[in-house]
Amino acid sequence: MRLKGKICLITGAGSGIGKSTALLFAKEGAVVVVNDINENDGDQTVDEITQLGTEALFIKADVTDSCSVKEMIQHVIDKYSRIDVLFNNAGISGVGQLHEIEPEDWDRVINVNIKGVYLPSKYALPHMMKRKRGSIINMSSCIAEIGLARRASYATTKGAVLSLTKSMQVDYAPYNIRVNALLPGTIFTPFVENYLKTSYDNPDEAIEQIKTRQLSGELGRPEDVANAALFLASDESKFMMGSPLYVDGGVVFGKNA
Repeated sequence: MRLKGKICLITGAGSGIGKSTALLFAKEGAVVVVNDINENDGDQTVDEITQLGTEALFIKADVTDSCSVKEMIQHVIDKYSRIDVLFNNAGISGVGQLHEIEPEDWDRVINVNIKGVYLPSKYALPHMMKRKRGSIINMSSCIAEIGLARRASYATTKGAVLSLTKSMQVDYAPYNIRVNALLPGTIFTPFVENYLKTSYDNPDEAIEQIKTRQLSGELGRPEDVANAALFLASDESKFMMGSPLYVDGGVVFGKNA
């Protein structure tokens, strides 16, 4: 029960990594506030949490919309009086070389992946500052540290999130607020599975090729990232501040011979 009694808000918790994290946090004793733009997915996550006998709340909000996020944070404060953990997980992918990306597609990836970290943090931080405690987890990616073909917009956002994490930590350390980043490798989420099916003539072959990026020889699972998020959310990581935590199967620091 490493999160017993903690109020944890997870954005993009309707599926994939966010959902796995929400379920794990609940098993560890947290009251989980599930945010997603998809109401059906969010409700499903809450249903699965409540079946565990733990309290959960779904709030539909668009992390790129200031009013929507502000109302979400206020809703949590009104109901629970605090936010102990904020996991800025919501994000989307972007594919293409720079010259191929249309301005509207570029803007969408930038908005969701960067503004979607900025806005929840902006409105949650004053409440954490008042209590002088809190943990913020930002979803970056191992792509922030490496070059990967046809991922210009996505890499831009994840590099920005990593830099933002470090700056936030300097600003909010005096308030006993920890800010850390997760840097996953390729995680086999429903989104990735659908992407492979719709983007490749032979999805199975594509999966095998992608596996070679990892020293592990396997794709990660949402549970792998959820376990790392649990560590950052818990007091076990109390001496980690502004840190990138790699969950990438060895992409960044290793290379097969």
